[in-house]
Amino acid sequence: MSSISSVSGFEHGRRLAALDVGETAIVLRVLRDNPERAERLKALGVTPGARVRVLQRFPGFVFECDQTELAVEPVVARAILVEDAVSS
Repeated sequence: MSSISSVSGFEHGRRLAALDVGETAIVLRVLRDNPERAERLKALGVTPGARVRVLQRFPGFVFECDQTELAVEPVVARAILVEDAVSS
């Protein structure tokens, strides 16, 4: 399973789509294979360091990013790389 969700170059990184409902993480980066998508996510606040929390996985992928709820297609959630949030 880790080979599916881990991302080369990010030892502790996972794709947002791999998180379970209720899990919180910190954005590492957004893949730029689709520059328009990456810029749109940036405009919505999905940037390195942003805290995200998964609210729903089905039928759509819904997550909270710094107090804003976003609904995205699974392919978009797979383009967001995150690391586990450290409890404070």
